Amino acid sequence: MDSVIRDSGARDASPSHHHLDLLDRQLAHALQIDGRVPFSRIAAAIGTSDRTVARRYHRLRADGVLRVVGLPDARSLGLVDWAVRIQCTPDASVAIAAALVERADTSWVGLASGGTEITCITRAQGGSAQGSMLLSKLPRTPRITGVTAHGILRPVAGLAGWPGRTEALDARQAEELSRLAAPGAPSRDVRPGTADDRLFAVLAKDGRAGVPELAAATGWSESTVRRRIDELRSAGVLYFDVEIDPALYGYPYEAMLWLTVAPGELGTVAEALAGHPEVAFAAAVTGPSNMMAIVIVRDGDALYDYLATRVGALPGVRGAETTLVTRHVKRGGALVTPRRPPGPRGAAPAPS
Repeated sequence: MDSVIRDSGARDASPSHHHLDLLDRQLAHALQIDGRVPFSRIAAAIGTSDRTVARRYHRLRADGVLRVVGLPDARSLGLVDWAVRIQCTPDASVAIAAALVERADTSWVGLASGGTEITCITRAQGGSAQGSMLLSKLPRTPRITGVTAHGILRPVAGLAGWPGRTEALDARQAEELSRLAAPGAPSRDVRPGTADDRLFAVLAKDGRAGVPELAAATGWSESTVRRRIDELRSAGVLYFDVEIDPALYGYPYEAMLWLTVAPGELGTVAEALAGHPEVAFAAAVTGPSNMMAIVIVRDGDALYDYLATRVGALPGVRGAETTLVTRHVKRGGALVTPRRPPGPRGAAPAPS
């Protein structure tokens, strides 16, 4: 299965042989605070040289271990994110996931439940009449046995990144970098245009892309690029995230929880999930399961304990469905490897 996924164009973003030392973890933590912070400021905060930090970052990125991505916020653009679950036969999952990876409107494409389910986030125009075209493009095949879509109403946890990767800096170091990253108030009403779309496209591949590259993509001057990024960040339209596999931190077990919560307890459950270090992301969603969460733990015993003692104790939780994530074939940013030739004859037809 792994070779087929890699051939689809997705990158294996975390070679199993790589080991993260303290500097790697400090660098990832610093970039989670501010994805475009200069290496000199990271070096000053952690007490090393600019050259050492830059060399380490470029090595991690070249090895496919770490990537910074710049992403537009859906709600700021009048868009809606949907969490989609596609149940299918195991022989079809790889081909369908590979096709979803290639779409510009998908992120966080993963295989779950032993290859019998594909999960992804798809972005669509807001409003019931302007929904995503993804579902209508799914292949018409009996190998897809079910599809459910949950509109993401409000993210409630994980907005600052998975807590497991934000523990390498001490309080002074984190505060120094946070202070430098704090945005000012936007100077004017920020309404993204066509040139901003080109800016987003580059940043989705490399959140630390140089200003000259961004100027060439947008047609702006370098000073305009710097000012525009500041405006977009200050307005909450643009944010930066770090892509790195939690398995490299010793947490290889990832699961998606679909909770059914009494409406009157949604706020209480959301607040509790936001305080759980196991939760990488959580959001209130539409559908029978009205709260989804991505949980990262060390092993099956830890997941059992989390479900039994943390989730089980939350008021208003009437049910919980758990699916194990086998592998992510696309994370938050754009695919950075070129398209590959079509799969072997007989593979499941792909969305387009």
